[in-house]
Amino acid sequence: MKLFIASDIHGSAYWCRKLTEAFAAAGADKLIFLGDILYHGPRNDLPDEYAPKAVIEMLNPLADRIICVRGNCESEVDGMVLSFPVSADYGVIADEKATMYLSHGQREVPKMVPGTVYLTGHTHVPLAEVTDGYIHLNPGSVSIPKENSPHSYMLYENGLFTWHDLETGAEYKRYTL
Repeated sequence: MKLFIASDIHGSAYWCRKLTEAFAAAGADKLIFLGDILYHGPRNDLPDEYAPKAVIEMLNPLADRIICVRGNCESEVDGMVLSFPVSADYGVIADEKATMYLSHGQREVPKMVPGTVYLTGHTHVPLAEVTDGYIHLNPGSVSIPKENSPHSYMLYENGLFTWHDLETGAEYKRYTL
């Protein structure tokens, strides 16, 4: 199973286009979104080419390949215009190497079994750290990266997580289970 993991598009058609191109090139089975797809949020500046309707048009054809959790910027109407569920607070994906718990990350960390991978977005900062026995990973932000990080996404396959710069495709970080 190959997963493409991303977060925090915030309505940017420009960065969503780059993301869908990278997703197609990666040959991943599923596109995992960790929230904040359409709305930019009141604390963020407008991202490049802010156009939520264009983001909807790019993502809806991929609906059967998308797994998504709700971010703090998702609203009830987002679920009406997107062809995939966006209202779940949490999700779980497992393969023979890992159990991955999905969350946007704005809420308190739930109890984690040691060795569980906790995937979050929200901070817009790439992260790989072991905390209280669980592995906390964050792909960073597709459209509004913070703390001098690149526009980014992660790939997962066979126990290996890799972070990639969305502009260049270059791998810049990795974590092996």
